[in-house]
Amino acid sequence: MKHKVLQYGKLMPTLEQQLAEAFDWHRLADQPDARAFLAARGGEFVGLATAGFADAALIAALPSLRVISSFGVGVDGIDLDAAARRGIPVGNTPDVLNDCVADLAIGLMIDVARGVGAAERYLRAGQWPQGPYPLQRRFSGKKLGIVGLGRIGHEVAKRALAFDMDIRYHNRRPVLDTSMPHEPSLVELARWCDFLLVIVPGGAATRHLISEAVLDALGPKGYLVNVARGSVVDEPALVRALQGRRIAGAALDVFEREPQVPPELMALDNVVLVPHIGSATVETRAAMAQRVFDNLKSFFDTGKPISQAGL
Repeated sequence: MKHKVLQYGKLMPTLEQQLAEAFDWHRLADQPDARAFLAARGGEFVGLATAGFADAALIAALPSLRVISSFGVGVDGIDLDAAARRGIPVGNTPDVLNDCVADLAIGLMIDVARGVGAAERYLRAGQWPQGPYPLQRRFSGKKLGIVGLGRIGHEVAKRALAFDMDIRYHNRRPVLDTSMPHEPSLVELARWCDFLLVIVPGGAATRHLISEAVLDALGPKGYLVNVARGSVVDEPALVRALQGRRIAGAALDVFEREPQVPPELMALDNVVLVPHIGSATVETRAAMAQRVFDNLKSFFDTGKPISQAGL
């Protein structure tokens, strides 16, 4: 007998095909009345495959649930407390996306410093014959402050060393397996660095970690780069800092109310904006989809997902 698995949210077609072949699989989105379906049949499901969201109400509506497998490394859209109270492990997809997110972080830093995207727009608008594009800032040899030296932070640091960057980091506790200097004060890290890269988990503990005080410390020659979660940055404070040129610029892959981007950010020329594409490559998304499937299969085979949030 196949295990009953419910899918919540949209997943890649190849993953959906795997789920359909291996499990007694149902998409909640296919039901004309999701609430009535959960009330009538929620007790049948032992697995949940999700696009990154599972609140307490959904978990409560699945009384037989034994495992959650989420597409993505971040689990701030899942009520981990509700899952933990029932002993439900939450599988996620770390490691497989480290390289692509780190690649993008470096690309964003180069873009915001050298004005790559803005210079292309300048050329396409036919402005080059009127004069050369304004001088920008050098990237190599600068000081990089990493906020969150986890798996992805380490990958960024490896790449940054190839650009002869001086690197320090801020974590709640020093990382044991690195020789990079730990800066206990986030404000002091911002004051020291040229580029402040944010790569911490989302959630209540990190909400608005990048505050007005941090941005002021970063100063008019510093750049903020966020490839973490939009909630980590005080977005109105960032808009004010950019508008007032109190920081040199910002490069953002994430926003507080995705997919909505504040029009104030859209109007600025000292910010690079991309639509949450950190893991958005064919190779990485395929690997993430496979991990979602493998986490479910591993749990039903061994009692443990391959990768589990919090472990």
